[in-house]
Amino acid sequence: MPGQPPPIRAASATTTRTPSGAPDDQDIARGEVADNFLAAVADGMGGHIGGEVASRLAMEAAVAAGGDAVARVLAANAAVVETARDRPRLTGMGTTLTLAVFTGDLVEIGHIGDSRAYRYREGKLEQLTRDHSLVAEMVASGELRPEEAATHPFRSVITRALGLESAVSVDLVQSDLLPGDRFLLCSDGLTTMARGPPDRRPARRTGRPHRRRRPGRGSQTVAGGFDNTSVVVVDVRS
Repeated sequence: MPGQPPPIRAASATTTRTPSGAPDDQDIARGEVADNFLAAVADGMGGHIGGEVASRLAMEAAVAAGGDAVARVLAANAAVVETARDRPRLTGMGTTLTLAVFTGDLVEIGHIGDSRAYRYREGKLEQLTRDHSLVAEMVASGELRPEEAATHPFRSVITRALGLESAVSVDLVQSDLLPGDRFLLCSDGLTTMARGPPDRRPARRTGRPHRRRRPGRGSQTVAGGFDNTSVVVVDVRS
């Protein structure tokens, strides 16, 4: 029924695997907000302290804000910008944010940065968001082959993020919801380190989503990963 949360089941996990044991600079959220179900991943930047503050502020503001997915992301940007303005030591902090709002038979995704949203439907995994990164732009323009992006020296450079400017451009992605759909939101700690065919690794359906004892360890560390990783999985039930 329109205006009601769809029948879904969700699970989330985040893990810190930096060699220094530095503070976590990522946040995740999932839960019902008014008549919606909201899921989001934020990956902070600007030093460990700045990144941690930026991702937390963005998530809190996005959850508290009203409106659609884009409005929530814009509210998150305003919160990060205002805090950096009031606290000079946090100047330059920012964060990615990929936020999905599930309502009725529709999901809206507001997106900025290089975290990602995927949809797994009928055996096919599809990336719904577009990375706002330098290597993604180079691949799109033909300057770089997709297989070269993972090892490019500028692979960590992102071209859009929250908190760096008062006016930002937010991507909006919409998808219908069908029983059996699985949606995956994740930070780049997963997508840059999970090797193997992307249509099989991240979201192959193996039953109900659940929290692993060591979340993210399976594919990320086997590939040599050391970045923090955050993941939210949302299943649409019959």
